[in-house]
Amino acid sequence: MMKNWLAAGAIALTAGMTATVAQAQTTTVPGEQVGLAVGAPLPEGIYAINTFTYRSQDNAAVDTAVNIPILVWSTPWVPLGGRLEFVVAPPTVFVFGRNSGPGGLRDLSINVGTFVGGIWAFDLGGNFGVSLLGGTYLNEANGDRGVLVQNNGVVASRAVLPQLASNTYRFGVAGSYTGDGWNLTANLTYNFYDSPARFDGRGSTLGAIPISDALNLDLTATKKFGKFEIGAIGYGTVNLDPNLLYPATLGGGRIGRGGRFALGGLIGYDFGIFTVQAYVARDVVTSVAGTESTDGWFRIIAPLYTPPAPVPVAAPLVRKY
Repeated sequence: MMKNWLAAGAIALTAGMTATVAQAQTTTVPGEQVGLAVGAPLPEGIYAINTFTYRSQDNAAVDTAVNIPILVWSTPWVPLGGRLEFVVAPPTVFVFGRNSGPGGLRDLSINVGTFVGGIWAFDLGGNFGVSLLGGTYLNEANGDRGVLVQNNGVVASRAVLPQLASNTYRFGVAGSYTGDGWNLTANLTYNFYDSPARFDGRGSTLGAIPISDALNLDLTATKKFGKFEIGAIGYGTVNLDPNLLYPATLGGGRIGRGGRFALGGLIGYDFGIFTVQAYVARDVVTSVAGTESTDGWFRIIAPLYTPPAPVPVAAPLVRKY
């Protein structure tokens, strides 16, 4: 059962936050899928997953958090042997200012970038699986993210979520091995943007925002011991176009080959009707020294509905007289 719930994480999809030039401007949060066998197909049914992450970056004006509720329908359809799974995920982003003075940034929460998409997942046999993902973050449908505001009411000079000025298109490929209690998974995620874009309303004062495409890599190596799970995880992201302007500066500076990579550990427990996971990671590589971050994650995975197993038809009783 736990293997199936891990596979449900193939659709742990969110919107991300870019805090400094050291970070790539990916919409998909790096690390959102670690700990999950994203390459394995789900059994038919409906699944709920909620992932929460809190990020504290060194020398930053704010801490950030994202909560991602996800609903997955794993359909009975298996064209060419791959199961189709449909996904919707409306995340919420939180910003927490570190400075309580007039010049500090206000705390805020905003609904952003509802994701709609699908997965085509294949069981290759031998406990190996592979999946393909495609979908869109409907950033424009969620309204204006605007700009950050200081405690004294002064508008800050950068967008809350510059990478969400327009819809984000996402593609991914993942492979998993889930034999003998192991979860060995690698997942590549590609975000590309209809750039340049701009915010509507208040954020339109920022003008056009040119945005670089981004590539993420999530890695998992965990092992189950009874109901417990423990192991190592890693994740990172990098910009693919170093010539585009960094959206926080707009009028000056280049984003460069911005990116980061983090390593950490994961622990999980299977309660029977649901599973929980927690993991922590720390940046080991960033584009700019002094901008390393520490990320904490918590996840709940639960099946909401699975079709009943077919009832075997009793063979007719034949009597011989």
